Amino acid sequence: MKYNIRGSHIQVTDAMRDYVEKKLNRLDKYFEAPIPSETNVTMSVTKGKHAVEVTIPLPGGALLRAEEKKDDMYASIDLIVDKLERQIRKHKTKLNRKVRMESGIRTLFKDEGTAVRTLEEEDELELVRTKRFKLKPMDVEEAILQMNMVGHSFFVFANSATKEVNVVYKRNDGKYGLIEHG
Repeated sequence: MKYNIRGSHIQVTDAMRDYVEKKLNRLDKYFEAPIPSETNVTMSVTKGKHAVEVTIPLPGGALLRAEEKKDDMYASIDLIVDKLERQIRKHKTKLNRKVRMESGIRTLFKDEGTAVRTLEEEDELELVRTKRFKLKPMDVEEAILQMNMVGHSFFVFANSATKEVNVVYKRNDGKYGLIEHG
């Protein structure tokens, strides 16, 4: 793999760079051929938390992405590699099928000597509940208050200012975000 390792509010030392490359090279065993694109790694420190974000563009438009925040940068790196390995194992068959159909590449991930599970045996994306409700027109502030009152991390509402369906959500930093159509 080729790496683009950068720091945000932190100087990336050679030791950190070597550790990231060594750990991420563990992922090579899952791929049939080397990944032609560059793996992007961003390391940062915010409010005492050491964060690592890794994005691996795959052939066929697929993307592996993980983010981890811990008190120690090396612990964050260890955990992010574990997260990426779990993603690969969980989605290997689906991603192989997608890549094969879209780019003509035979397979992206190795079989690892185990029987490849069929789609029916995989963890399906199972819809377990559907809710239907009327959207009351409200402003963004009221939507945030409603979201907090019901104890959810997001809230769908009709924006009274734009007459569009919007979503407010609570961010990891404790602040709020707004998703608008368009």
